[in-house]
Amino acid sequence: MYLIRQIHRVAKGDTILFHAAAGGVGLIACQWAKSMGAIVIGTVGNEEKAKVAQAHGCDYPIIYTREDFVSRVMQITKAEKLPVVYDSVGKDTFMKSLDCLRPRGLMVSFGQSSGPIGPVDLGILAQKGSLFVTRPTLNTYAAKRADLLAMAQDLFAVVLSGAVCAVRPLSIIAAA
Repeated sequence: MYLIRQIHRVAKGDTILFHAAAGGVGLIACQWAKSMGAIVIGTVGNEEKAKVAQAHGCDYPIIYTREDFVSRVMQITKAEKLPVVYDSVGKDTFMKSLDCLRPRGLMVSFGQSSGPIGPVDLGILAQKGSLFVTRPTLNTYAAKRADLLAMAQDLFAVVLSGAVCAVRPLSIIAAA
């Protein structure tokens, strides 16, 4: 998964935030990041999804409909904040996610399930601690055949090791 291996290489001991932790990408990313030694915080929409995310490597599922994820991140990290936030939600989470980042942290915006992010005054990135933002696409990272093959080999190695369950049972699919 290029998000946690190339864009920001998650390291043992990192605490990360992954929005939509019970979705397809979120479940794989949480498991993989956990297998790399990360502490995983994830947002979900309800209690059932929180259980699914937790069963797949999310240490701290946050039900964003019931609690403020920024406050919970601050509590979990003891106000240290995060080196990276992975956001596939977009409009509804973008600005608050910036508040979860430590100085020079990275916002990885790779989707927009809640709608596109509107115009952003880049000055806000300086005000919040010289933050970085990227909007990656898989097509860019897998444009060369060698890169695609390396990513596939990496994925299969993790799946075959048992660290990541590539096939989700039907009960989990219904919950997500």
